[in-house]
Amino acid sequence: MLVKNTEAAAATLAQAAEQRQEPAWLVDQRVAALAAFSRSRFLRVQRFDYRDWNLFATPTLAYPVATTQTTVGAGSFVQRGTTVIQCELPQDLQDQGVILTDILTAIRTYPELVQPYLMQVIGAETNQLASYHLAYLNAGFFLYVPENVVISDPLTLQLIQDATQPTGLQTHGLIVAGENSQVALTQHLTTQGDLPGTVNQVVEIVAQENSQVTFAAVDELGAQTQVAFQRRANVAANAQVNWAIGLMNQGNTVGQCETDLIGDGAQSDAKVVAITNHDQREGINTKITNHGKHTVGNILQRGVLQGQSELIFNGIGDIIHGAAGAQAEQENRILMMDPGTHGDANPILLIDENDVLAGHAASVGQVDQRELYYLLSRGLDKQTAERLVIRGFLSAVLTAIPSLTVRQQLVQTIERNLRHD
Repeated sequence: MLVKNTEAAAATLAQAAEQRQEPAWLVDQRVAALAAFSRSRFLRVQRFDYRDWNLFATPTLAYPVATTQTTVGAGSFVQRGTTVIQCELPQDLQDQGVILTDILTAIRTYPELVQPYLMQVIGAETNQLASYHLAYLNAGFFLYVPENVVISDPLTLQLIQDATQPTGLQTHGLIVAGENSQVALTQHLTTQGDLPGTVNQVVEIVAQENSQVTFAAVDELGAQTQVAFQRRANVAANAQVNWAIGLMNQGNTVGQCETDLIGDGAQSDAKVVAITNHDQREGINTKITNHGKHTVGNILQRGVLQGQSELIFNGIGDIIHGAAGAQAEQENRILMMDPGTHGDANPILLIDENDVLAGHAASVGQVDQRELYYLLSRGLDKQTAERLVIRGFLSAVLTAIPSLTVRQQLVQTIERNLRHD
C-alpha cells in the first residue's frame, strides 16, 4: 500500500507520535520522512525488479508505550514484535557505561546519544524504504559502547516478527562504537505466526577511530513475509567493521549491506550466504566504498538456488578519487541446483583513483558432476551427496564467520533449508 494523501497521513502520524509522548525532534523527523516518501525512489538493485511487492503495510503507531529496564545478566536482547521480552547486560559492562536497550526507550532516555546518529548513516531520503521506515519506526535496539571499552563475549539479539498480528515491522538497529572499543553482535530474525506481513529493517553502525565491530546475522523469516533490509556502516580511521550475513528467509527478500570506509586505514569484510527455494525471489546488493587512503574492503558472496527461485547478487566495490592505496576485492558465486532457477552474480567495480589494488571473480553454474559422481560412487545417495557438495561450496564463507555459535546456527539452518520440499 502506498501512502497517497501524504498531507492527511502526516497529520495522523504527528498526532499518533505526540500521543505517545515522543520527543518533538523525532516527531519532526517522522513527518519529514513521510514527506520524502512521495519523492524518493526505490532502492536500486541492478537486474532485479521488485516494484510490484507490497512492502508498505498499512501504517500505524498504535502499540503500547513501554520503557525497557536493562537487568543484570548475559548480554542479550529479545523483542517480539514491538514488545521487549528480555534485555540484559553484565554488571561490569553497565558500570563501564555500555547501553543496550530498545530503540524507542533510547530515544526518550538518551537523546544526546541517539539524535546525532539516527538515520544519519542511512538518510531518510535515500529511498522509499528508508523514508517509510523512519516515518513508521516501531521496534528495534540501541547499543552504545563507550571509548576504550572491550566487550569480550558476543551480544545476542533475537528479533521476532509477530505474524499473528497484521502490523508491519519497522525495526531499527543503531550501534555506536566509541574510539578504541570492540564489540561483536549476533542477530537472529525469525517469524512467529503465519499471517502475511512485511519486515523493513535498518541497521546503522557508527564505528569511531580504532574501533572494531563484528555484526553477524541469521535471517530466517517466514514464507508469508516480504522482507526489505538496509544495513550500513560508517567506518572512521583505522576502524574495522565486519559483516557475516546468512539469508535464509522463506519469503521474497530485497536488501543492501553497505560499508563506507571514510577514515584512512579503515577496513571491512562483508560475507553473505543465501539459499532460495520454491518460487522465492531475492535481490541483494553488497557494497563497500573506499573514501580514505589505504582502506581495505573485501566482499565474499555465495548463493544456492533450488526449485524455481531467483537470486541476484550485486557485489559493488567503489573507490573514490583520492583513496590512494585502497584495496577492493570481491568474489560472487551462485550454485543452481534445479533447471528452473535463475541466478546472476554481478561484480561491479567503480574506480576513480590510479594507485589502487582491485579485483573480482564471479560464477553461476550447476553442481560439479565429477564431485557428485565421486560421492555417489562411495555409496552415498544423491540427496546426501548434493548436500555435501553444497556445504563445501558454502564453506568459504562459513569458515570465515568468527563466532562459533553463529556458524553452528547457520549450518543448522542451511541443513533445514536444503531438506525443504
